[in-house]
Amino acid sequence: MKAYVLTALIFCISFFSNHSNAQQMASDNKSLNEKEKSIIIISSLAAKGDLDKLKSGLQEGLDAGLTVNEIKEVLVHLYAYCGFPRSIRGLQTFMEVLKERKTEGISDIEGKVVSPINNDSSKYERGKKVLGELTKIPQSNTLTGYSAFAPAIDTFLKEHLFADIFERDVLTYAQRELVTISVIATIGNADPMLQSHLGISLNVGITSEQLKEFVKIIKTTAGKKNAKSAWEVLEQVLKGRQLQ
Repeated sequence: MKAYVLTALIFCISFFSNHSNAQQMASDNKSLNEKEKSIIIISSLAAKGDLDKLKSGLQEGLDAGLTVNEIKEVLVHLYAYCGFPRSIRGLQTFMEVLKERKTEGISDIEGKVVSPINNDSSKYERGKKVLGELTKIPQSNTLTGYSAFAPAIDTFLKEHLFADIFERDVLTYAQRELVTISVIATIGNADPMLQSHLGISLNVGITSEQLKEFVKIIKTTAGKKNAKSAWEVLEQVLKGRQLQ
């Protein structure tokens, strides 16, 4: 009887372990959906300033199911990483696309409007909290590195980027990270920032396989050189996760 119970117990442990591993593999192998692919393409082309291809990317994004307000939010979000000129030109291009589609009788879904942020607490502390959620690292009260060198940039990052922008809804954290890594990979020469945000992407539910797929998409929008650099940074990030 003892031997029977022990055998049954081993079988159950093995079954549930294999089932759990299979679920994890299924999660890791999950592909980007069409909306996510469009977010990457739109963000990269807007950051690059390739407005002709961006028009096509915007059309495809709407056809893939992105709402007007989701795309607006993508184009607003990216200014924090590549500047107002690229963001505004992206929005102006989007206006042209919507006007053309309306002329053709296409009625696009406006989608959810951004909700007001009802929080009277310090924006700095709110931004600090959001950054902690994204990085999964408690944020120190002591400034170091570039933040200590230029405290103003730390204030702007916490209060504006992570409070004013990342706290907004319509887009999820994962979608905002897709925008972020797409822009950083496209502008190039910002490997430490890309490394940080690839890590955050994993933290907010984007899988390693999806990030590999992201690099393949970037190759078509930002070019082989930038894609190769992004791939090398991604390999470092994934290797670091395996060692943890």
